[in-house]
Amino acid sequence: MEWIYVVVAGLFEMVGVTMMNQFSKSRTVSSLIFLIGAFAASFFFLSLAMETLPMGTAYAIWTGIGAAGGVIVGMILYGESRHWKRLLFLSLLLCSTVGLKLVTS
Repeated sequence: MEWIYVVVAGLFEMVGVTMMNQFSKSRTVSSLIFLIGAFAASFFFLSLAMETLPMGTAYAIWTGIGAAGGVIVGMILYGESRHWKRLLFLSLLLCSTVGLKLVTS
């Protein structure tokens, strides 16, 4: 169950980062509330995951999901660069995140 928690935490992290971008453009109260809610949910699920998983592993996977997700959302929704070097380093980030899962039992 702890792996589900850390994945859900990472997904909320992606939503929070996306809402930070949205809030910086619109400055609406609703986007601010959604931003705060997404990060609160992210920290909540991360804390549940860290009850069982080692802190370093949980944090690295949470950060990896949030960072990779932020890059992917930026490419899809905001037209950010899809240069091959950027995709290479994104794939390295994802491989590292999966690698941490594989070596942690």
